[in-house]
Amino acid sequence: MKKTTRPLRLILCGNGGPGMKYTFLPEVQNDTLFVLTGSPLPLLAGYLAAVNLWAFALMGVDKRRAKRKGARRIRERTLFLSALLGGSPGALLGMWTFRHKTKHWYFVWGMPLILAAQIALGIWIFRTI
Repeated sequence: MKKTTRPLRLILCGNGGPGMKYTFLPEVQNDTLFVLTGSPLPLLAGYLAAVNLWAFALMGVDKRRAKRKGARRIRERTLFLSALLGGSPGALLGMWTFRHKTKHWYFVWGMPLILAAQIALGIWIFRTI
């Protein structure tokens, strides 16, 4: 016997006010109830603050290790990955605060380009919501 599933239909219940309580009711074979209560913005803000602080700290630690001979350095791809994960403002601030990686063209141009791309992506997501 062939299983038949109904198409996914999304039902939003809520007033969109400051309390913002939405209930998502998809219609599938075994109806499942998904509930999202509250805004995800505080969680996003906390994540971005942590990633930016981490990227800033990585620049400072790598600069300190660069001054010591034989110290194990942080890979450049790790610095770029921290920027790509949302920490580009922290990485840029760390670059200029610690005067680190400011003579490498791929950092001087790459970090601001990552930041510009993230800002453009954020604006695009905000407008589509």
